[in-house]
Amino acid sequence: MSIHRFFRPLGLAAVLGIAVTGGLGLAQGDNPTQGLASADDSGSYEVSGVAVDVTGKSADQARFAGWRLAQRKGWQILSRRLGGGGAMLSDGALDSMVSGIVVENEQIGPNRYVAKLGVLFSRARAGSILGVAAEATRSQPMLTIPIEMSGGAAVGFEQKTAWQDAWLRYRTGNSLIDYIRPTGTGTDPLLLTFGQTERRGRGWWRVVLDQYGATDVLVPTVRIRREWPGGPIIGTFQARHGPDNHLIAQFTLRVDNGDALPVLLDAGVKRIDDAYQAALRNGALMGDSGLSYVAPVATPTPLATPTELPLPGADGMAGATGSVITVQVDTPTAASVTATELQLQGVPGVRSAITTSLALGGVSVMRVQFDSDPAVLHTALEARGWTVVGSGTTLRIRRNTPATPAAQAASTDDTTG
Repeated sequence: MSIHRFFRPLGLAAVLGIAVTGGLGLAQGDNPTQGLASADDSGSYEVSGVAVDVTGKSADQARFAGWRLAQRKGWQILSRRLGGGGAMLSDGALDSMVSGIVVENEQIGPNRYVAKLGVLFSRARAGSILGVAAEATRSQPMLTIPIEMSGGAAVGFEQKTAWQDAWLRYRTGNSLIDYIRPTGTGTDPLLLTFGQTERRGRGWWRVVLDQYGATDVLVPTVRIRREWPGGPIIGTFQARHGPDNHLIAQFTLRVDNGDALPVLLDAGVKRIDDAYQAALRNGALMGDSGLSYVAPVATPTPLATPTELPLPGADGMAGATGSVITVQVDTPTAASVTATELQLQGVPGVRSAITTSLALGGVSVMRVQFDSDPAVLHTALEARGWTVVGSGTTLRIRRNTPATPAAQAASTDDTTG
């Protein structure tokens, strides 16, 4: 199994004049507790498996010549693939559009360089030269949570797994899926667990997705079964999608050597990516509306049913047997407003009494729905101790105030005198 690495040698990169993409470093790979950065996912065109065999006065010069040759071969392959005919460009033009060199396998001697390389070309610059669209239609940002099931345990980002490493190695530049691949550091082990993939609550999923700038979630899983130590390994792969863990595709792969586990997982990642792309084309990766922050549309509730609303008329009658009456009443305090509404609602035939204009310390206006003629309400209010002024559908009411003892005594003295 060849190891794919992005090289960032500062001196050599300056000589080559290319922006070598950073990412998968050897120091990080040696530390099992440290997360790895994902491979290039910038949308570059990728040409892999370019074989070179060159010589030079020194190892560095031979390597420089090998990378130059890989750029030229890679461009010819890419140009033919995209219908450009394979016309050659100058080394300066190639340097400006190569975004990375991927070492798949290399052997370095004192003056010879033999390698198999991959070349990443800028999609925008290469596309403009070849006359193809620079931007491909891609999916919405998808948070990717690889789940590995092995030895009876299902693990997400709780700890480092070979399945995570396989997804980080995979270069997604040519994929239609916009993968968001966490590195396993920070809060990843707390948020992106196997238990989280079993949740169905959209509210918590929205919180998690917002942390990573994603709009949906993909859950690629693998169940690893070893026949015996060092022997064959069987991997059952599933491509799952969404908070409901919907199954998109499932397949099984096998390798005969226990040391070939990375080969098995890399092949599984490629197959799962193909399944996700096919699902996207078929419309099976539609986003879940429950994951979107959409403000609910408020539906106003009418204060009255259509049969209770007043019909046009000179006297404001709601119908042959009902009416809507405007009542003006003194409301010195908030408590008096509630008390008046309750007293009006207690009159037989009153369906509702609602304050439509509130003036504490002044005169408030209430809307009263009454089942009979307003004159009947006029009489009923007077019978309950109210002073009622007005007629028709507009009434002004005041609560009768009983005379005080001092006022009664003054009245008696005036009579006897």
